[in-house]
Amino acid sequence: MAQFAGLNTQVLGISIDHVPCLQAWAESLGKIDYPLLSDFWPHGAAAVKYGVMRSDGRSERAIFLIDKDGIIRYIDIHNIDEQPDNEVLRAEIRKMDPEAAANESTLSRELATMELPSSGNVLYCTRWCPDCRRARAWFESHNLPFTEVDVNAVPSAAAKVRSWADGKLITPTFDIDGTIIIDYDLDRLAEVLNIS
Repeated sequence: MAQFAGLNTQVLGISIDHVPCLQAWAESLGKIDYPLLSDFWPHGAAAVKYGVMRSDGRSERAIFLIDKDGIIRYIDIHNIDEQPDNEVLRAEIRKMDPEAAANESTLSRELATMELPSSGNVLYCTRWCPDCRRARAWFESHNLPFTEVDVNAVPSAAAKVRSWADGKLITPTFDIDGTIIIDYDLDRLAEVLNIS
């Protein structure tokens, strides 16, 4: 969400699932930073109107960018298992609203120059990653203090993780007082932190 914060954009998630299902899904992720809307009843009515309802009763994974006047300016429909490219979306939003693009540049500069923690237990993660959720819970269950840095919100953090992980953005990645642990490796974490 921080990546869209400077773009004067409201992100909404819409699913054909019912509200309790959406609540359970959001809770399983730890936190969702945008509103989730249910298109459950009548089943998939919004998906039908937008032309993304499949014949099997499920919705396509689709992204619609709608401008301030309610006009659809961009549509992306892709495989349900694929994560959309947020940079493509931000580029399209910049085209729709040049003023928001100028605001985003200021925010991007601030995030790019944000100082990263240099000591202690640092967890480089994302909000949606299941292993990141498990890592948070593991630190909390052992009463270990840690600093969390969202690699999707802080470009310098993403660059640092990529430098450690052969160019890949792997979460969680840990910096335990200078010892880097790539991915959720409990044995290695316990070893480095002297936890039996």
